[in-house]
Amino acid sequence: MQRLPFATHKLAGRAVLTIAGEDARHFLQNLITADIDGLKPGQAAYSALLAPQGKILFDFFVLAENGHYLIDCSAAQKAELLKRLTFYKLRARVTLADNGEEVGVTPVKPESGLAYTDPRAAQLGVRLIAAKGSLPHTDDAAYEGGRIRLGLADSDKDIGSGELFPHEANLDQLGAVSFDKGCFIGQEVVSRMEHRGTARNRIVPVHAPKGAAAKGSEIKAGGKPIGTMLSSAGSDGLALIRLDRLKDAVEAGTALLTEAGPIHVRKPGWARFDVALPRDDDDENE
Repeated sequence: MQRLPFATHKLAGRAVLTIAGEDARHFLQNLITADIDGLKPGQAAYSALLAPQGKILFDFFVLAENGHYLIDCSAAQKAELLKRLTFYKLRARVTLADNGEEVGVTPVKPESGLAYTDPRAAQLGVRLIAAKGSLPHTDDAAYEGGRIRLGLADSDKDIGSGELFPHEANLDQLGAVSFDKGCFIGQEVVSRMEHRGTARNRIVPVHAPKGAAAKGSEIKAGGKPIGTMLSSAGSDGLALIRLDRLKDAVEAGTALLTEAGPIHVRKPGWARFDVALPRDDDDENE
């Protein structure tokens, strides 16, 4: 599989929490969206902690280690995530801590140390958990560009907190939500969306020939709103798109426009949902 052209470097926007204790697995399993029962040491899952109303409060990676778990999360959200986990701790025999380590990314898994392949897409390489100050501060433009082209949303730049349902951020497509494991916070709302097929908005990659519009810019088709721009890198970006309105626009032959110019929606290779595309764009899918 072709790797993205980036060297080992620190992901400055990420941080690490440790969940330990004899109840650690049970504690997390009953809170978060992913099924971590089958994780073996060295394996990781993409997951989230939801509000009771079903929206994503925090998305993160869970790495299983011998006797404990490491949470690779947004550095900006770390304190609030730790506070929320502490709130749910009650009498569970677990310890929750900010362990001060940092997160990096590299194309090839090292022979030693804490490292795991990104569970969303192997093309994004291997994520490292290392001692603070041990990873080089290099330009992450290649990583960001690759993430965006693959259609993968970022915790801070795209998903936020309390704004999107898991389906809207494609967590259901990326193995981050288990519909079989039983209860987790917000499970009833998310399961209802799954079984009724009511997820109309999705984050999808887009290409902007004249350069991507700023985050928050409105996307219109025939003068009517169809979505919103999120993060971008050059002419590539992510957008939250209303898929039924996209289908109507494609069938009518109507262009999608932002304040910076036209955009073309793409369907990521991992997506199992339908994305209406003009016939000329079909060969651009990944």
